[in-house]
Amino acid sequence: MITAGIDMGTQSTKVVILKDSKILSQKLVFSGFEPTNAAEQAFEEAMKKVQLTRSDIRHVTVTGSGADMAPYHESTISMVGADAKAGAYLFSTARTVIDIGAEEARAIRCDEKGTLLNFVVNERCAAGTGTFIEAMARALEVKLEEMGSLSLKAEKASQINATCVIFGESDVVTLIHRQEPKPEIARAIYDALAYRISSMVFRLGVNLDVALVGGVAKDVGFVSSLKNKLGIDVLVPENPEFAGALGAALFATERVGESNG
Repeated sequence: MITAGIDMGTQSTKVVILKDSKILSQKLVFSGFEPTNAAEQAFEEAMKKVQLTRSDIRHVTVTGSGADMAPYHESTISMVGADAKAGAYLFSTARTVIDIGAEEARAIRCDEKGTLLNFVVNERCAAGTGTFIEAMARALEVKLEEMGSLSLKAEKASQINATCVIFGESDVVTLIHRQEPKPEIARAIYDALAYRISSMVFRLGVNLDVALVGGVAKDVGFVSSLKNKLGIDVLVPENPEFAGALGAALFATERVGESNG
């Protein structure tokens, strides 16, 4: 049985195709100004990689902030529901899943089957998302992909405002004028984001193990700061940015099973 999931994110669209609940193909395309076209492209390229056609796929589930713009699908699932299913699938022991994307962060509690039990979503503020890192990297005049490794060189962290991108950027500029070392400023940026995320997780309640997904999970600087703030290890899958689409595809598999039953 072949199913698929589409994650219509604000910056990128992801597609995951499953065969008998195992990952067969996946593709990421930047959403741009035409997310529907991006989804179609991602879907076609994911199918092409494994020589499939649309008729081969039994069920497609969509998730993400742009789910209403998905080109074709049979069902939808919330991002927190998709994260719960993906977290338990990727790590059988995971009971807490943290997902940090470009514009939203979520902490989810789930059971061993990936059933959503509870969740907390970051307030509508970029200070708790990947956009915060991007803005701070620009202020620091450092390439985004270099920020993580730079922060790991710091012997200590400077202090910046963790509550607002505007205030945080102002703090970074002040630290630059004080000629604070860039590694220490970079560490402070990650610590500020990790502080916001860990506070959100503690409100939810930490149930081990903790899995981190979403694009920011690929950033070694943030992962290091989050581990320190939580005081525990964090599990990161190989392709964390595909978690939403994976969870959607898993839900699609469940729906086919229900209809067959």
